[in-house]
Amino acid sequence: MPSYSYDRLSVVDNSFLAIESPTTHQHVAAVLMLDATPVSLPDGGIDIDTIRAYIASRLHLIPRYRQRLAAVPLGNRLVWIDDEHFNVHYHVRHTNLPRPGDERQLKRLAARIVSQQLDRAKPLWEIWVVEGLEGNRFALVAKTHHCMVDGASGVDLLAVLLGPLPDASFTQGPTWIPRPAPTPLQIFRDEWVRRFSEPVAALWDGPCTFGSPLEVLGRFWENLSALGETLGAAARPASATPINLPIGPHRRYDWLTTDLAAVKEVKNRLGGTVNDIVLATVAGALRSFFESRRVNVDVLDIRASIPVSIRTDDQRGTLGNQIALWMADLPVAERDPRRRLDKVRANTARLKESRQTMGAQVLAAVSEWTSTTLLSLAVRLSTRSRPFNLVVTNVPGPQIPLYLLGAELRECYPMLALLPNQALGVALFSYSGKLCWGFIADWDLIPDLHDFVLAIDASFRELQEAAGTVGSVAHG
Repeated sequence: MPSYSYDRLSVVDNSFLAIESPTTHQHVAAVLMLDATPVSLPDGGIDIDTIRAYIASRLHLIPRYRQRLAAVPLGNRLVWIDDEHFNVHYHVRHTNLPRPGDERQLKRLAARIVSQQLDRAKPLWEIWVVEGLEGNRFALVAKTHHCMVDGASGVDLLAVLLGPLPDASFTQGPTWIPRPAPTPLQIFRDEWVRRFSEPVAALWDGPCTFGSPLEVLGRFWENLSALGETLGAAARPASATPINLPIGPHRRYDWLTTDLAAVKEVKNRLGGTVNDIVLATVAGALRSFFESRRVNVDVLDIRASIPVSIRTDDQRGTLGNQIALWMADLPVAERDPRRRLDKVRANTARLKESRQTMGAQVLAAVSEWTSTTLLSLAVRLSTRSRPFNLVVTNVPGPQIPLYLLGAELRECYPMLALLPNQALGVALFSYSGKLCWGFIADWDLIPDLHDFVLAIDASFRELQEAAGTVGSVAHG
């Protein structure tokens, strides 16, 4: 039994570190809006000491939050080791808006926070507690590197920090003692032994796993075909647009809230899924946004990359990434909202029948056996070839109210990470009957981000009118 301990990053997790650059920070974030009264001090400020102590009491449930990165010598892989200098005061930070702070000021603060790269010498997360917000509210700006979480595991993380009861009491967590870290030589030996032994073990177990030689051959060709379909989807370039230019490190951020029941009503009347309604809404908004910039939308081939969770039930509650990507056509040339939705529905139905998800899993598995550079190189090449124009991700969350030390969570607005040459990203999170939209953009390329938010609102209204529903349900 070794006297040291460390955890390996998966090849997908490692790829988010490999593709990071000074202009494309690969952390994800969220702005959580909460009631301030349960955590307020007599002078009206926020009880940061209690909030910080509470977060510290929950960290034993998410041990990755007290680990930092270490390199494997002569390799491209990184591992997690316990941070012997961990200090919760570094990670849980306190700031305030000039009272009474409004949501526009909070959006600007969140954009500045997300524009700063995380320090890789420390655990890769921060939570900013922001007081001074009007309406007797405060906010949390939570920022975590994408190598630690995807959308589904982010929801699991939310369940660790928040609870379904307005209970302000908590107990201190167990005393944390960092586990001894391996020496560079020990990591080197272990990882290179693993790299050579795992493919051999897989081949040895193959006949027992797959059965007859014909079945083995059939599975091989199925995997190869799925891989070809995935790479083929990434090789076809989408149209060049004003949102697909080299980006800088600075961000703009905005949000919007939609009544989830209204979205479901449109879905029930026109058909499809909630995600189909989202994509049709984005397509309509892009049409309006491009036309305002004098772009001919009738000749555009616009595609969205849609992260799809492949997390199994036994992987719930674990950090890391278990995702594949769909390349979905967005019919921005279609003027009629009903026909626009029909085209989105047809496209997502085709994607569900495709093998792009399997192909992503095959690519990750091959990279696990060979080198993580295979997957990171594929990601780099795909961003350069522009197989999609933007990322649209929709994460389902809990539909009951959640609380932090008795403070009710009102909304949770997500932020995704931008990729090279992609100046706009759209993330959604459904919570307690609301669909919370978060829009992230490059500071210089999209100074009119709020116009796109208004276009989203107008595009959804078009779908409501087509469905025969009445009234505006969005605000932001």
